[in-house]
Amino acid sequence: MSSIATERLVLKPTTVEDAAFILELLNSPKWLEFIGDRNVKSIAEAEAYIKERMLPQFERLGFTNNVVIRKADGKKIGACGLYDRDGLEGIDIGFAFLPGFEGQGYGYESASALLQTAFKDYKLNRVIAITSKHNMPSQNLLIKLGLNFESMITLPYENEELMLFSIEN
Repeated sequence: MSSIATERLVLKPTTVEDAAFILELLNSPKWLEFIGDRNVKSIAEAEAYIKERMLPQFERLGFTNNVVIRKADGKKIGACGLYDRDGLEGIDIGFAFLPGFEGQGYGYESASALLQTAFKDYKLNRVIAITSKHNMPSQNLLIKLGLNFESMITLPYENEELMLFSIEN
């Protein structure tokens, strides 16, 4: 599994060894508010989530969720990944950070490096992103990354209308 390094960060593909961190992230306030409750409430459930939701995509496509690690102290601070989601045409970039690490440029730094990798190494021609219409920080980051608003969509089995953004190589 190859990692992506930036000036301050390392993006490492998620493995079951990251279960405690994934448990914390999936239950953080903004994850629950803007992404949704994944009903992962224990280390064992986090391990199962990684095995069932992240690793199969990595085996199939060569990319998945990445844990974002701060180089300065080795702390796991967030996630940034490329996802093949049901109900979406194309590969979706997503990101989330623990509360103490928001607003410090880590989202832009990790997502811009991942976008470059998506186009250069994974040979993607287009990357999309979805976000809640109430999540202004996410919308602002997507625009800063060069994505453009396309339309409002609703995913299968969901009720909330989401904003769809895209960028082409």
